[in-house]
Amino acid sequence: MMKRALFIFLCCLTACCVQAQELRIQNRPYLDRRFLHYGFFIGLNMMDMEPANNGFIDPETGEQWYTEVDSYQPGFTVGVLGELRLSQTLGLRLQPTIHFGQKHVVFHEQTTGRDTTQNLKSTYFALPLNLKIAAPRYNNFRPYVVLGASPTIDLTTRKHGALLTERFDCYLEIGMGCDIYLPYFKLIPELKFSFGLRDILVHKRNDLLDASLMKYTQSIDRAPGKMISLVFYFE
Repeated sequence: MMKRALFIFLCCLTACCVQAQELRIQNRPYLDRRFLHYGFFIGLNMMDMEPANNGFIDPETGEQWYTEVDSYQPGFTVGVLGELRLSQTLGLRLQPTIHFGQKHVVFHEQTTGRDTTQNLKSTYFALPLNLKIAAPRYNNFRPYVVLGASPTIDLTTRKHGALLTERFDCYLEIGMGCDIYLPYFKLIPELKFSFGLRDILVHKRNDLLDASLMKYTQSIDRAPGKMISLVFYFE
């Protein structure tokens, strides 16, 4: 999934750079000299999780379960942007963000081939702090990369399911984008990859009403989260 998203984004970015080879009149030439930039953004995300299966065998039934996220469904991302100008090529970004999405988890029983599924729906409130490193502007285009961290809280954690995830996490983020200077505003497409630092799986399941569901949690050692987001900023 990450390789495909990166390939598509690089193709679009290359097309913009080819278009920008001839010298043209610059739109909004003084915009980047402001000490503070602000705007808003909307986009799509895909949430993921990487369960580390341990081969646990249920001593009562002999069942052995393997867990994976088998499909990806686009979610929705919205937020606001504040960017502090540090130098001609560096900027510090604060981006309060809400991600709506879900992870479709399937449990495979190794002996019988029986499958059980669960949708882990999430509403993440995130507060990313990113460093933006931009190339010099050429005509009306300016490519850049970003890296930083994003503390996150899940506002919609649901108990009593086969798996339960933690409310709090922190992501390392790396991304790339391009400032496109239009006559009346700046449009910024950006592709970002987020890698969770914590094990988001809750292992002590005091919330379970059905004790037989504990086998799914016992079959996983840890499960860090991941996410891809494609957003469009408007300044």
